[in-house]
Amino acid sequence: MTDIARIATNVRCGRAVIYNRVVYLGGMVADDRTGDIEAQTRQALAKVDAALALAGTDKSRLLTAQIWLSNIARDFAGMNIVWDAWVEADALPARATAECALGAPGGLVEIIVTAATHEG
Repeated sequence: MTDIARIATNVRCGRAVIYNRVVYLGGMVADDRTGDIEAQTRQALAKVDAALALAGTDKSRLLTAQIWLSNIARDFAGMNIVWDAWVEADALPARATAECALGAPGGLVEIIVTAATHEG
């Protein structure tokens, strides 16, 4: 039986959960939500990188990505500029992007990913 590892937990959730050699990240948002979509996307992706590192993996092992935008018509192109510069062309995950009301006031983007670990 595979153990479940929980990383950087608080009273509500964990930053990452590892099960069966897959890392599941919670939603990553910008800490400074005064910036535009490109600034917020860069911050969220930096948090993805940091959380993956804590879990012992990296973006070269991405499996899926969910990207939530507060205004897809306004922000899709700007988010993609940053995403395209960040993601590895030979390690593209299955991805979905949608619009929703985000829980963080002033938030423009929230990013959720899964990745394989380097084990096995």
